[in-house]
Amino acid sequence: MELSCQGLRVIVTAGAAGIGRAITELLLANGAQVHICDISTEQLAACQAANPALGTTQADISDPAQVDRLFAAAMHQLGGLDVLVNNAGIAGPTGPVETLVPADWERTMAVNINGQFYCTRRAVPFLKSEGGLIVNLSSAAGLFGFPNRTPYAASKWAVIGFTKSLAMELGAFGIRVNAICPGVVEGERQDRVQAAKAQAEGRSIEEVRQQIVKQNSMNTFVTATDVANMVFFLCTPAGRHISGQALSIDGHTETLRT
Repeated sequence: MELSCQGLRVIVTAGAAGIGRAITELLLANGAQVHICDISTEQLAACQAANPALGTTQADISDPAQVDRLFAAAMHQLGGLDVLVNNAGIAGPTGPVETLVPADWERTMAVNINGQFYCTRRAVPFLKSEGGLIVNLSSAAGLFGFPNRTPYAASKWAVIGFTKSLAMELGAFGIRVNAICPGVVEGERQDRVQAAKAQAEGRSIEEVRQQIVKQNSMNTFVTATDVANMVFFLCTPAGRHISGQALSIDGHTETLRT
């Protein structure tokens, strides 16, 4: 079976950098029409300069009004929708629960789960007309407890519940819904997480890095391309009967306790 997403109309949130950009560029390279949003106008401009066919909207998906603006622009460009990739997310604060600031907890939830809801509720009426796919980015932290990262873990567990419920709700309309659960993904965001963890625990970044990599059976980090490859597979006919799954790309995480 040929793996192709030729002609698919796709929205990717936070699509201008990191995992989002890897997904965006892989789908574009395989014939999809893609519209992305991102909170950073600079990253949007750089991504569009490298990919002239790309549609872009500056938006913070934790704000329903900005999500409405995103969908208006995307539908104007795409004329319909086949795939929504709910990629946007933030790391949230690091520290014991009693030290956390309520505003940081609320911001983590606002982006990581509320934003997925805001985008999905807008996407579903379009997807119901022809069937399609929703891919929600969760995390290995959506499958394990994660001490000192409670806002992040709680939000990513919520993504799994959201995904499985939607798969049941929307399956009769030919809409597949899956979550992807990356392990530790190399990149700038992970560098910031490791630095925060090192500072909170009074350790060096290298010590933290070495301990993190031992959390999975393969003793490895994963890449944004690894995650993009799974999104691409789900978009192809080969993935047509995969729904309601939490798909780990993580070298087999054994624990998130360090």
